[in-house]
Amino acid sequence: MIFVTVGTDMAFNRLVHVVDEWALDTGRQDVFAQIGETDWQPRHIAWSKFLQPPEFARRFSEADAVVAHAGMGTILTALHLGKPILVMPRRASLGEQRNEHQLATAKHLSRLGKINVAMDESELRIRLDDMGKLRPRDQIGAFASDELIGALQNFIERN
Repeated sequence: MIFVTVGTDMAFNRLVHVVDEWALDTGRQDVFAQIGETDWQPRHIAWSKFLQPPEFARRFSEADAVVAHAGMGTILTALHLGKPILVMPRRASLGEQRNEHQLATAKHLSRLGKINVAMDESELRIRLDDMGKLRPRDQIGAFASDELIGALQNFIERN
């Protein structure tokens, strides 16, 4: 099952529309999307505007792969659960975000080899066609490392 999530702040129709059309073209019937508050409704995938936290956690953990915006909560959850994730960042230049922080996040984590990224609709479509080749990246723990906690403590004590 492919779980699509756009976060809780706002809709991300550009991403969901591509997935919806891809599902139609490929005959995929195992796609579920959490689409946020929007007037547009997918026609070829199962969806809900919002999911309660237990349902969200269940769908995320049962997914074979996740397609999402470049929100840190979603990315960290995928890395923690060892789920392959494909992200397309929201773009402030397209009115989808206040600034380009998702673009910066996607570029940085892609360079580190932590996530799979599609920068636009065309690339998303290509990457969706290769969903079966996506592999989980290195899993992360549920908590910050002792090294990070120590560095933060040292920084706070010095300032």
